Amino acid sequence: METTTAAPISPSLPPTLECRNPATLERLGDVPIFSPEAVRERVKRARRAQQHWGRTTFAERRGVLQSLLDYIVRNQEEICRICSRDSGKTIVDAMMGEIFPVCEKLRYTIAHGEKDLATDKRPSGVLMHKAVRVEYHPLGVVGVLCPWNFPFHNVFCPVIPALMAGNAVVVKVSEWTSWSAADFQAMFDEVLVACGYDKDLVQIITGGAETGQALVQSGVEKIFFTGSPGNGKKVMVAAAETLTPVVLELGGKDPMIICDDADLDQAVGTAMLGVFTACGQMCVAAERLYVFDAVYDEFVRRVGQEARKLRQGPPTEDRGGDFDVGAMTMPRQLEIIERQVADAVHKGARTIAGGKRNAALAGQFWEPTVLIDVDHSMSIVHEETFGPVMTIVRVRDEDEAIRLANDCAYGLGSSVFTKDARRGERIAARISAGMTVINDYGLAYMMQSAPFGGVRISGFGRINGREGLRACCNEKTVVTDKLPIHQGMSFYPIKKATFPLLQNVISMIYGRGISTRINAVAGIARSLWRMR
Repeated sequence: METTTAAPISPSLPPTLECRNPATLERLGDVPIFSPEAVRERVKRARRAQQHWGRTTFAERRGVLQSLLDYIVRNQEEICRICSRDSGKTIVDAMMGEIFPVCEKLRYTIAHGEKDLATDKRPSGVLMHKAVRVEYHPLGVVGVLCPWNFPFHNVFCPVIPALMAGNAVVVKVSEWTSWSAADFQAMFDEVLVACGYDKDLVQIITGGAETGQALVQSGVEKIFFTGSPGNGKKVMVAAAETLTPVVLELGGKDPMIICDDADLDQAVGTAMLGVFTACGQMCVAAERLYVFDAVYDEFVRRVGQEARKLRQGPPTEDRGGDFDVGAMTMPRQLEIIERQVADAVHKGARTIAGGKRNAALAGQFWEPTVLIDVDHSMSIVHEETFGPVMTIVRVRDEDEAIRLANDCAYGLGSSVFTKDARRGERIAARISAGMTVINDYGLAYMMQSAPFGGVRISGFGRINGREGLRACCNEKTVVTDKLPIHQGMSFYPIKKATFPLLQNVISMIYGRGISTRINAVAGIARSLWRMR
């Protein structure tokens, strides 16, 4: 990655940011902190590069995306190692959560992006003499503010639709996973230059909150932010000063409902995946499990047994399957989990696996934890945990499960397990969320044709699918003549016959009954005669 040595650093900012491996606490090195002046310069460079890119054909854009996909497939293990070193996740978690979704997004966009952004003809309604269409034009420069949980995925997945739509992109990565930024910048540079395009089309910048605020207020045409509701509010406040539109994905507290007729083998295995993958550091992690009373004891027995067998360790020593659970990326998250678990235990919950920091390991590790007998008086069912903690609540029936599932400020994803297809649909329809998966977990994100996003404090706007691609565009309406019947007619200056003409036109189009419409047609004819 190019440094910012030529750009002045704000006096209030240190020149660099220290990076450490969260699994070993090893110091990796320093990255530059981009000053507001340096951020604005990068946006200017992106805007210059976009002038040519915005005029390219879809075929040319597909060629760049295909080259990017080829690069990732060739270097997937190296990318996994980079992600593991920076975030503390296992190699398998990196393959599943970083490589797989990025490759699928590229595949979908290459195959369907042109169709999703094709000019869309719309009906012209009562103005039958007109033709109307919607065109999807590039915005210009898109700004992206990334969280720390998926360092590769969170950079590449917003860049893909932005490029397909004809934009340049400036990405600010999290200060907690900045060491990988130079590697990812080098990937974009290599592909763009090899394809004959300006590498300033995609630029990755590093720094803290001041750098992020500078990007929001730099004049970019749109901001895509993923993070906490608290920081999402700050982004909105900063964006309001320049009226920069934002798309906010602000996390979740996803419920998983296990009905009394669920396939327990499937439910247990999926719950383990939904809670412990990526150490629970996912916006769509299964953070609240509502288990029907009839299967509660057996479900608890099984997940407790499975959780106690999980292997935890530093990914730097992982040969690709040696560990099930890695480290926590951000130090403060350990304190949040510690507080939430302590509050729950104090109020009557019990841990049957884990429940504390892993003292046997040197880095930022929290033991895989199963917390049972949880109720809604506890903070852990209302606040995002973002860690390897399975939180289980006993419920009597559907109504109680749905009531408690909706008793939360978040509303991103959700899951329902039942062998009864109608029951699954019935429960899913009553859950307040942006997505519901029946008899599985988290697959909505992998289906790139479907929009991804939430309700309430989980944010607004959508990524993925045609909705996500079009969110990177200026949706422009164009109206043309189909029949030039207005020639020779004018409504200005207003004539005495103008008002009765309009009155009769409205009665003819929207009035009810044959006689009403016949009288209206006669009135229109009289008015037109008087307006000659």
